[in-house]
Amino acid sequence: MVYGLSVKHIVLLWCILCVVPVLSQNLIKNPSFESFGNCPKYLGNFNADVTDWSIPTHGSTDYFNGCSTAMGTPENFKGKQPADFGVGYAGMYLYAPEDYREYLQTELSETLMKGKKYQVSFYVSLAELSNVAVKEFGVLFSKDKMEIETKKVLSKKLRYQQKGNNYNYMEIGYTNFYSDTQDWILVNTVFEAKGIEKYMTIGNFKKNTRTRLFKTKKRLGKGAYYYIDMVLVQTVDTLNVSSINGDYKKPTANFELDKTYLFKKVLFEFNKFQLLEPAKKEMRRMYSYLNSNMSLKIAINGHTDALGSNAYNQNLSQKRAKVVADYLLELGLHKSRISWQGYGGRTPVSSNDTKKGRQENRRVEFVVTKS
Repeated sequence: MVYGLSVKHIVLLWCILCVVPVLSQNLIKNPSFESFGNCPKYLGNFNADVTDWSIPTHGSTDYFNGCSTAMGTPENFKGKQPADFGVGYAGMYLYAPEDYREYLQTELSETLMKGKKYQVSFYVSLAELSNVAVKEFGVLFSKDKMEIETKKVLSKKLRYQQKGNNYNYMEIGYTNFYSDTQDWILVNTVFEAKGIEKYMTIGNFKKNTRTRLFKTKKRLGKGAYYYIDMVLVQTVDTLNVSSINGDYKKPTANFELDKTYLFKKVLFEFNKFQLLEPAKKEMRRMYSYLNSNMSLKIAINGHTDALGSNAYNQNLSQKRAKVVADYLLELGLHKSRISWQGYGGRTPVSSNDTKKGRQENRRVEFVVTKS
């Protein structure tokens, strides 16, 4: 059975981005864990439940899906986390007592080409019942599938017991959001392939003594347990803000330079400048697009309705632009690639005589330029 994105969801993403559709190839099959053989009922049954994925050790990686009451989404035994790319996601320990570890492994749809640059990315969320967070994720590409009898760290020594297997290992740090238990946070890096990469494994390949940690305020639970979703491996020259999910393909972003665009979901309540969750999701998509196009910069422009004095509205619009910019910076965008400015209520796009018109004027726009 396959649970994919609904047509309504796809149309919504299209409207959010206001872009021309350009398709790209994700080398990960079943990237958001929507395809499964069994609706999950038990802990540690990932290997038997999920299509196109496996675990390389005896660790008990978990599978969560909205079809289940025992292993469901958004609520489950580790906390509450809505699925952002369908109804399913994986869950695993990246840090636990006595060097216990869990991993995810999948076969790529094709072997990577030597010398070619690729991006690997996935979304993570720290489970609420975690008393620590890790500061790096490990990604290990291999020539052959790994099947190693251990419940502990998949160390270099253990990996090389598989004769003839070759590896390409990398670590990815991911900003000060590594301890976030509410949002899905993008983890990604660009690398050059060796030409042997046919399988990919995600996890923590360091022992406890070498793992960099951040202590949370939670007293329950021991370890760092993460939800994982939407895994992507893609050539750099075809990178975009979207990805392939099941049998559905989302449109990509293809913004015209020096043209003003509207953030569709960044609309503010009267006299407020806080980002709501739909706005944060749009910001994460924008960050993904900018991170995939390193030569681009973005200018953020904040606006208000006409109620209030000019001085007050100017200050409020500046705050609205800055809160958007700050969120992109927190996601990892370099400060040299972003600017922001407030324009008060001087440039309305709708009538200020109606409630609906004033809501549309309380907006944030952006312009993409070359660095």
